[in-house]
Amino acid sequence: MERHKVEELIRSLLIEIGEDPNREGLRGTPGRVAESWDFLTSGYRSDLNEIVRSSVFESDSSGMILCKNIEVYSLCEHHMLPFFGMCTIGYIPGEKVIGISKLARIVNHFSRRLQFQERLTSDIARTVMKLANADGVGVVINAKHMCMIMRGVEKQHSSMTTASVLGSFYSDSNTRAEFLTFAKD
Repeated sequence: MERHKVEELIRSLLIEIGEDPNREGLRGTPGRVAESWDFLTSGYRSDLNEIVRSSVFESDSSGMILCKNIEVYSLCEHHMLPFFGMCTIGYIPGEKVIGISKLARIVNHFSRRLQFQERLTSDIARTVMKLANADGVGVVINAKHMCMIMRGVEKQHSSMTTASVLGSFYSDSNTRAEFLTFAKD
């Protein structure tokens, strides 16, 4: 991302909405916005292989592994407004386990780009399935979308829940039920 180009775009946007980008409170705003967009869209530039490279381990574990309450912050691709919430990832490892902090890094990798919550959920699930050569994977995300809260229908208490279940979490109703029970707050 070329920050100076984003700064110019933000400067033009400020003028277009009727603001003066040279007034005291806005003088540094184009630079700050460019810096925040660089961070918020860093998922386009991060390398998933580099993120998890040293933290996928051989294992003979066969029990369900669950990581709950992973914070999710992303931008909806329809309105480019934030959505945020919690993610739960569960999996039954095949030959490998993933270092627990890497699960959160996988969430960050996919959430730091313009997203649909549904696609974000399935991207995380497919990645965990592949990395762990998992028998099954379940991912649940519950999030609040600012495009519904602060504009449009303005429903401040609304949230959206999405789930992706793969492998045994999809084919075995008992495994799926166990995961969904553990995933509840």
